Amino acid sequence: MHSIAMVLASIVTAPLLLLGATVAVTWEPDRPLSELKLRWAPPPSTFVQVQGMSVHLRDEGPRGDPLPIVLLHGTSSSLHTWDGWTEALSPKRRVIRFDLPGIGLTGPAPDADYRIERYVQFVVAMLDFLGVPSCVLAGNSFGGQIAWETALAQPRRVHKLILVDAAGYPFQPQSIPLGFLIARIPLLNRIMEYTLPRRVIESSLRNVYGDPDRVTPQLVQRYFELTLRPGNRRALAQRFAQAPAGIHPERIPALQTPTLILWGGRDRLLPPADADRFHRAIAGSRLIVFEQLGHVPQEEDPAATLAAVKQFLS
Repeated sequence: MHSIAMVLASIVTAPLLLLGATVAVTWEPDRPLSELKLRWAPPPSTFVQVQGMSVHLRDEGPRGDPLPIVLLHGTSSSLHTWDGWTEALSPKRRVIRFDLPGIGLTGPAPDADYRIERYVQFVVAMLDFLGVPSCVLAGNSFGGQIAWETALAQPRRVHKLILVDAAGYPFQPQSIPLGFLIARIPLLNRIMEYTLPRRVIESSLRNVYGDPDRVTPQLVQRYFELTLRPGNRRALAQRFAQAPAGIHPERIPALQTPTLILWGGRDRLLPPADADRFHRAIAGSRLIVFEQLGHVPQEEDPAATLAAVKQFLS
């Protein structure tokens, strides 16, 4: 009996020791917000108080633009994903982008409420704060779902809609980035609040790019450091639990806003079949697929994707 007890103890202890060693090796505490702001929020970044949060905002281009372009990033991303589009558009158009609650430098929502409805309320609150009565609203991935939900909730506020590999239909991925997979698994997602192997970030980015060779060390570093904003790792797990993909697909056909759908042909997280579904559901929509690009085509190839956007806007 004594020997059996020792064997059982070793069976239980060995995985715990391995887990402890893994945590020790990959331990990665949050970075001070002040340090992250210095690196990732130089001018024209500002921080504004909206819904109890200090929201990371960039508002560029001519203030007289009657239809500002508002850009919403996706899960675990940031306003920086739109750098290429903004650089090209802002000389003539007002371009507004901000880090969504629980992501980037804005950080977690005070009430930890990450339902889609709350994100829509947040976007509307930002438009109110900035004095924008109507806009062109674009969103990538999770930001795309927020964009079309906002267009449904506030049709007069959204003059045109741009969906870039947008979420909205039931989740049927061909491949899931490692970081997203961990964030969905109970216990592991709590451990990830204190550990973050850099290779998880790199693997996740290479997974969502059409051409993994375009993932640079600088890009990995940006995603890595912004994930370490205090509260972001817990918010990611909470958001996945509270706002699952594909909860309101039956509402998509009600959209009457002129819509451009852009999609990466190599998107394995939200496959191009979803693009076809959006296109069939939204009357009068236009669909353009970039065969060599992945889940974040606006970041992977800003020039190619923006050419389609400029034509749509004109």
